[in-house]
Amino acid sequence: MIELRSGGLRAVVLPAAGGGLARLDWRGTPVLRPAPDGVAHPLPGQLACFPLVPWSNRIAPDGFEFEDRRITPAPTRDGEPCPIHGDGWRLPWLVESRDECSVVLSLDRSDGEPFAFTASLTYSLSRNALRITLAVTNRGKHALPFGLGLHPWMPHPEDAMLRAAADGVWLSGADKLPAGRAPLPTEWNFSGAAPQPLPPEGVDNAFTGWDGAAQIDWPARKLRLRIEADMSYFILYAPPGKDFFCFEPVDHAINAHNLPGGAKANGLSVLAPGQLLQRTFSFAVEEFA
Repeated sequence: MIELRSGGLRAVVLPAAGGGLARLDWRGTPVLRPAPDGVAHPLPGQLACFPLVPWSNRIAPDGFEFEDRRITPAPTRDGEPCPIHGDGWRLPWLVESRDECSVVLSLDRSDGEPFAFTASLTYSLSRNALRITLAVTNRGKHALPFGLGLHPWMPHPEDAMLRAAADGVWLSGADKLPAGRAPLPTEWNFSGAAPQPLPPEGVDNAFTGWDGAAQIDWPARKLRLRIEADMSYFILYAPPGKDFFCFEPVDHAINAHNLPGGAKANGLSVLAPGQLLQRTFSFAVEEFA
């Protein structure tokens, strides 16, 4: 466990648990849903946040075709036929350096199959903001489409208000893979000037055309979280009746490897051997009356 502090902000990083965050607190109040107390090795789904590398969310069970080769990642979660969230969240990361307010982690999957890569993950606190930098380098013999993202878990969905501009959404089929892109339904349109409540019937979809900025307000707690990322997609997962929701900044659509137009047209970056992809994220906390 690595504890980082800056002003009123505190983060707890667990390198051995997929490089994830156990908690992010502002003056003692959880900003992200904290991992359960007393659990030495929390499961990924119990973390406050974990990295998504070398892709986000699901790929079709039979993989994808790329440059005349069939690429078939193995399933990554018990009971889930689709490979999901890549490898980074399932493996221990090494600590490269650290100080009071930052830590740099690394992951070596140079022998990975079919994605061979190395990755770095930096957490840095400054006053009221957590900055995260996630990078991946293709260590394989062939070019492949790579993608990055974060999977934070937020508390108190019943009180949460979201603002995040988008221009469309991928609707999902029964297999949870995209079935078609559509305009934003009214209840899923968070593009207005003021934040809107989460849909009570639930949502689990990838939104397109994001401007890279989001705002989440919790009026009862008088807490605001501003999220910024250099990417144009987000996934909103807000299951009905649960005590959490997820706003996931990602750089590609779900199953982007197989969508019409190809991998690059749906946000993935084709990396040649030795080429690097890097994304940055900021989580800034504010109080309001």
